[in-house]
Amino acid sequence: MLVAPRTKHQPNGSFDMSTWYYLGPNREQNQISEADLPDLVNRGTVGPNTQLWRSGMEKWLPASEAKPDLFGGAGGSTPPPPMPPAPGNSGRRCHEVDYDIFGDDMQLVEVELDPGETVIAEAGAMNYLEDGIQFETKMGDGSQPQQGFMGALMSVGKRVLTGESIFMTHFTNRGSGKKRAAFAAPYPGKIIPVDLKEIGGELICQKDAFLCAAFGTEVSIAFNRRLGAGFFGGEGFIMQKLRGDGLAFVHAGGTIVKKELKGETLRLDTGCLVAMGPSIHYDIQRAGNLKSMFFGGEGCSSPP
Repeated sequence: MLVAPRTKHQPNGSFDMSTWYYLGPNREQNQISEADLPDLVNRGTVGPNTQLWRSGMEKWLPASEAKPDLFGGAGGSTPPPPMPPAPGNSGRRCHEVDYDIFGDDMQLVEVELDPGETVIAEAGAMNYLEDGIQFETKMGDGSQPQQGFMGALMSVGKRVLTGESIFMTHFTNRGSGKKRAAFAAPYPGKIIPVDLKEIGGELICQKDAFLCAAFGTEVSIAFNRRLGAGFFGGEGFIMQKLRGDGLAFVHAGGTIVKKELKGETLRLDTGCLVAMGPSIHYDIQRAGNLKSMFFGGEGCSSPP
């Protein structure tokens, strides 16, 4: 739902028709004077599909309809293609992105962004991007834009515990058409796309597994509170937690096997766990008797 901003009347009782409002990539409202609109168009901040509004208009309209002269058109021109749905309009908080995965043992994921859409990625993960996509390094994932400075500092400080940078890179399509950006895994393995909405909105994974995700995804940490699992589980006490309702991409070395547990127990070698849902109970058990532990080649423990 788009809500028109409040406006002030001029002293003579008429509306201020020289002030416009436009929606940014995160659907935030920005005020701009009519004289400055051409400059925003030249810089790519305002495109044909950017939503505009000013006093006297009944609803928000694409810029090509609300101000057709900005793009060399006239009022009766062919309407532009529809804007992509705003985050949350389809029941999702995160941006909705399309993707393709290329490669075999050294994979990359190519993410397609509609105008205004954003994808976040670990620093250094970008492989290439098309013209029209602008990137900016920020502290944190941007999932909580109203968070204060101290809150943001605490959030990024937790990332240091996982060995990751406190900074993340935000890639936004500022152009007028679909654009693509690619992100590559740092070592041989597989890239796994995960729709967080389909698995309950949360994923716990290896502390270096996160590669990139749709904007709105919260990237934080999860503590393993069990002493044995922390020391001997191969994953340590601290793991990554991804929370949201959009697409996230994680990577891991080697071949990936998906297992669905329905009240079952799966025993695996320590260090081989890539990711799991929050409902999975993860613990350490002794690998057989003393003879098996020391001479079986599987170590002293295995997590169920």
